[in-house]
Amino acid sequence: MKDQQLGNWQTTVLGIFLAIIVIVGLNSFVIINPGQAGVLSILGKARDGALLEGIHLKPPFISVMDVYDLTVQKFEVPAESSTKDLQNLSARFAINFRLDPIQVVDVRRKQGTLENIVSKIIAPQTQEAFKIAAARRTVEEAITKRSELKEDFDNALGDRLDKYGIIVLDTSVVDLTFSPEFARAVEEKQIAEQRAQRAVYVAREAEQEAQAEINRAKGKAEAQRLLAETLKAQGGQLVLQKEAIEAWKTGGAQMPKVLVMGGESQGSVPFIFNLGNTQNLN
Repeated sequence: MKDQQLGNWQTTVLGIFLAIIVIVGLNSFVIINPGQAGVLSILGKARDGALLEGIHLKPPFISVMDVYDLTVQKFEVPAESSTKDLQNLSARFAINFRLDPIQVVDVRRKQGTLENIVSKIIAPQTQEAFKIAAARRTVEEAITKRSELKEDFDNALGDRLDKYGIIVLDTSVVDLTFSPEFARAVEEKQIAEQRAQRAVYVAREAEQEAQAEINRAKGKAEAQRLLAETLKAQGGQLVLQKEAIEAWKTGGAQMPKVLVMGGESQGSVPFIFNLGNTQNLN
């Protein structure tokens, strides 16, 4: 009986010892995956030098391993500012960044978690960088020269976040809005520009029509001048007689019953006398 109890006790002790060994063994190393970096803290003090991908030993029970994602992170951050002409301008930026593996330990000591990095570092620095970029131009320039606004914002934000161990890879303006007053002003300006363009078009059309009338008048005067020169020249009376005959033929007028040549010259303009008119007088 005693031997059986002794055997059970030894089995229990052995099981406890093996369990302790397993627990100690599992807490004596950590695996860092690709795209990650670890910061080892022993008794609450972070050790210098980040642990990169691979398996690493650590003191059990008295150490903590904080793992940070070094891959590209993306967060959308809102920002507001006043422009050079004192107009309110709001924007939302999508910021792609990653942590500098060399400065991960400092990040752990100063900022802590990734959530703290976004809320306490990236968000306020985004606001300040946007103020710098927006204050350099008017609200109209901020809209029409959006690429230049983004370039100034990128430079300001990159310089500010670099000292925190945050590498800005890219930013994009998700949304850019301005005050309702400016929106109405833009709409009124567009309407005025459309009206001005319409007035210019009408003026040009009238000018072109006037020029066409001038050209037609010049052409008519030139035709009359040529006709006068033709009539003055030798044989001009024949031309006039031909024109009269053509008018009778094409103008729908009734051919006269009596044709009397006026003047002594055979080339004078024909004089038409319609006997039907005299009959009506009787």
